[in-house]
Amino acid sequence: MHPIGIAREATSCKVTRWLAGVLAALLIMVASATAQTCLAGDEIDAATRGGLEKAGHQYFNWTATGDVASMRQNAIPAVASDFSGIETAVKDNQSNFAGTQATVRPPFLLQVDGKETLARAEFLCGVFGKTGQTSTSAVFVIPSLPPGEYAVVILDVAAKTPTTLSLVLQKAGTEWKLGGYHARPSQVGGHDSAWFLERARAFKAKGQNHNAWLYYMKARELMAPVPFMSTMQTDKVYDESQSLQLSDSPSTETPMEIAGAGKVYRFTSIFPVGIGGDLDLVVKYQSPSVANTAQTYQDNLAAIRALVAKYPEYREGFAAIIARAVEPSGRDYGTMLAVKDIK
Repeated sequence: MHPIGIAREATSCKVTRWLAGVLAALLIMVASATAQTCLAGDEIDAATRGGLEKAGHQYFNWTATGDVASMRQNAIPAVASDFSGIETAVKDNQSNFAGTQATVRPPFLLQVDGKETLARAEFLCGVFGKTGQTSTSAVFVIPSLPPGEYAVVILDVAAKTPTTLSLVLQKAGTEWKLGGYHARPSQVGGHDSAWFLERARAFKAKGQNHNAWLYYMKARELMAPVPFMSTMQTDKVYDESQSLQLSDSPSTETPMEIAGAGKVYRFTSIFPVGIGGDLDLVVKYQSPSVANTAQTYQDNLAAIRALVAKYPEYREGFAAIIARAVEPSGRDYGTMLAVKDIK
């Protein structure tokens, strides 16, 4: 199995309700020939469901006690051979999980038939309607998945920072081995997805489309326990956000250029993060070198001022702006400036 990565930043599966509806129809027509199938909740026999729930609690307990050795020992070979990412994630979450309880959601059982690895495995789980997903359905899109029997087990952890722990498991004999590990906070800055969605709509109503877009992104991220899963909720939020039609969202391929302090800053990404009880905005831009940290610090401040001068609405949406200059090697240098201090 190709290891399913560790979720660190916000990403999302762009599966619309229309696409889900089309796939559902195709699944019905070609069920006998399909390469992948999914069972959800009560569709899974009691013994298998009980085994998955037991495995989910075991991996949660190992996280809570920091037992990385047992987790590696019970991982699939591709994951066990390079366990550093999961080990870091376990250590990051151990103190938050220690002494807490976790509740397992109804699991998903995924089956890939045939002999070839699927470049893009799409699983439609649960009941779908004419327009796509329903309250009991889910779609998983997983790249580079070899034939086999898999499961997605999601636990809600009642910790100081509420978190979802999502495990991708692969069946080996009678055991469920670890293939992917995702621990994602259910709240950011003390706020859940419903709060971010409400704020997104309020910003949209005021014409602050850039704030609205970023709050929609965060709402959608908090609704999905893993980045390769979509639900009726996430599809609706995605559809609603598309009416904003932003033409200046930055990317590595198409940087957003903003002039300031005699330079042109080429921004490649922008996303919100929670730090303590605040919601801050991170922006990354291209830099030839960050070796001279004193100069890079000044460049970061200038980049922040240029960004806010062009988009003053960010003053209302975020507590601070964090600029990260990124050189071609990938090394970066960051500077935070509180919004109230941006002149």
